[in-house]
Amino acid sequence: MNSDTGEIIIEGRRLTLGEILDVARGRRGVAISSDPGFAAKIKRSQDVLMAALEKGAPVYGVNTGYGKSCGKRMAMEVSTRNGSNLIRFHGCGTGAAVGIQEVRAAMLTRILCFSRGYSGASMELIRHLAEFLNRGITPVVPCEGSVGASGDLTPLSYIAAALMGEGEVFYRDSRVPAAEALRLEGLAPYTFAPKEPLAMMNGTSIMTGIAALAIDRMRRILDASICATALSIHALMGNAHHYDPVIARAKPHPGQDHVARKISELLQSNEDHEKLAATTLESLQDPYSLRCSPQILGVAYDALEWITRWVEIEANSANDNPLFDPDAGTVLMGGNFYGGHIVFAMDSLKAAVASAADMSDRQVALMVDPHVNRGLPADLVRAPGDDAMYNHGFKAMSIASSALTAEALKATMPASSFSRSTESHNQDKVSMGTIGARDAARICELTERVTAIHLLAAAQACEIRGNIGTRPRLAAILEKIRSMAGPVITDRPMDRDIAAVARAISDGGLFNLDTP
Repeated sequence: MNSDTGEIIIEGRRLTLGEILDVARGRRGVAISSDPGFAAKIKRSQDVLMAALEKGAPVYGVNTGYGKSCGKRMAMEVSTRNGSNLIRFHGCGTGAAVGIQEVRAAMLTRILCFSRGYSGASMELIRHLAEFLNRGITPVVPCEGSVGASGDLTPLSYIAAALMGEGEVFYRDSRVPAAEALRLEGLAPYTFAPKEPLAMMNGTSIMTGIAALAIDRMRRILDASICATALSIHALMGNAHHYDPVIARAKPHPGQDHVARKISELLQSNEDHEKLAATTLESLQDPYSLRCSPQILGVAYDALEWITRWVEIEANSANDNPLFDPDAGTVLMGGNFYGGHIVFAMDSLKAAVASAADMSDRQVALMVDPHVNRGLPADLVRAPGDDAMYNHGFKAMSIASSALTAEALKATMPASSFSRSTESHNQDKVSMGTIGARDAARICELTERVTAIHLLAAAQACEIRGNIGTRPRLAAILEKIRSMAGPVITDRPMDRDIAAVARAISDGGLFNLDTP
């Protein structure tokens, strides 16, 4: 790290998720180490590649065909031309463009892959990718078309094409031809050396880039969900003793302890908790969506630890094929392009985040239902006098919450379970890692909206209940919500309220509980 410029130095060391996110969001640039030892490491794998080619040894994807066609051999001059062809014939992606931040994370992880010194990629290619990052040139990458086993071949081909000056890029807040962005920045189209087209495409970087951003969104959703739950407990006159630290000590999952502790902190009051809780016999124990919130959200907290570790390992790995052992001087053909760890991590993230959405939806259902909301008006209607019977408060909001939650839960089907044999049965068992990562991003988006509705409903319910001032930290959260969306007195559209609060969740900061 360069402490003067804030740049992250690429020198073969492992980057943290936080550093990857800094580059993805444009907060920091990257610089390539000037250490001769780093350059020598990169060149050694190139030397192994060139030595093998000079001997006439078959090197997959360089002087052979691709996939099932690897039995074909070709002369060096043909193989050089064939590399550009590999990029072009994979230009069959469909669907919306992958997000700019996700693509930037993917480009950085491709740099990290090459910096390991196993890929046979040149320092020139590493520098060219770094120039794209530092100059804000982001290839337009269609999101669909990868099975995530021979790497993200199709989506990564769009990054490779942009380096050559082909395709489109996002540049200066516009979508423009790559050639135009290169011209404006004074960059020449890149000419790939042997093996580099395959090195660019035969890896897990797109799924990893999407996964990195999904993890960060999951952290922010967790904080917002804890805040919304604490508000709901107050609104429903819930029992603070459900979050006693002894309960967590008796079942010592770190996540359960963390969530219970954060809820307890938010419920701190300058009055006796007993005066703020319901006193009817049936209120001895609150419904599960409240009482078990540490056990529900604690799963997400604990999952984040290993999901983050797995994604960091993948991001810092040499995940292409073939690889070159600089010590033994051998060409190694294997399967590091397979996205098994990413898809398992993302399938797990999907389930944990969607469970948080389901919990939030159930708490909204409790607050709007006069049979179980302990004296709150039906649908949290606040219209005065006779107008109350003509207003509907949060009736439609609860329906919207249910619809969004159902869609999130539907998308939790593990993507890894849908492996399909393809490419003449060469790719006969595939990971579906990119589909899993895209599913995870979609579930995060849906859950942010559910959590936004939860926060809005809980704010309305707390204002009706009163006494929120006795809990200063909850009052501060309520004030944050009201800075974005006012209370619902008479019926009005609330789509913009949802969007504003969901954006505050995804952008981070507003509901930050300093989650480690």
